Amino acid sequence: MAEEKILRLGVLVSGRGSNLQAIIDSVESGGLRAKIAVAVSNKAGAPALERCRKHGVESVFLDPKAYPDKGRYDRALIDLLNAKSADLVCLAGYMRVLGKEFIQAFRGRVVNIHPSLLPAFPGLDAQRQALEHGVRISGCTVHFVEEEVDGGPIILQSAVPVYPADDVETLSQRILEQEHRVYPEAIRLIAEDRLTLSGRKVIIRND
Repeated sequence: MAEEKILRLGVLVSGRGSNLQAIIDSVESGGLRAKIAVAVSNKAGAPALERCRKHGVESVFLDPKAYPDKGRYDRALIDLLNAKSADLVCLAGYMRVLGKEFIQAFRGRVVNIHPSLLPAFPGLDAQRQALEHGVRISGCTVHFVEEEVDGGPIILQSAVPVYPADDVETLSQRILEQEHRVYPEAIRLIAEDRLTLSGRKVIIRND
């Protein structure tokens, strides 16, 4: 019997890498049958790179300043991920907008976690947007990445209450706890080939 294929992940990071850590923990515990083929950061001092070193995950700092424009940088990123045979690209606090060429190269194979219940509050400072809007419920969304920022088909969402005393920090922390739960779960569904796209809807097959 042929050995079951293990999903190879390319994780893009810019900062502390707490969602990267959640993926690492899920892989190491056996809850997620996948391998992080490489983690790539656009920031040399990103704490996420130190997390990789601690867990023996290959990591690369790809310096945007070494490329004349965004398109050349994205092409270098495509080449790097292809060289590592990445099956799925996971954005984990990656603070660059991916260009059309990148999206086309990995069409249907890029996922992101966003700290709001999309389509509400896309873009930056989603938690602040939620508080300023006065919503009673916020949360997080795992979605496929398309050209429209935070506009791709939704895979999983998790809601959290917004309390009257909340500020950006307290709401962000509550949402982050759910991010660490649902992101590895969404990747697991992909690894188990349980997702089907029907227009904008993601259908999850229950085995």
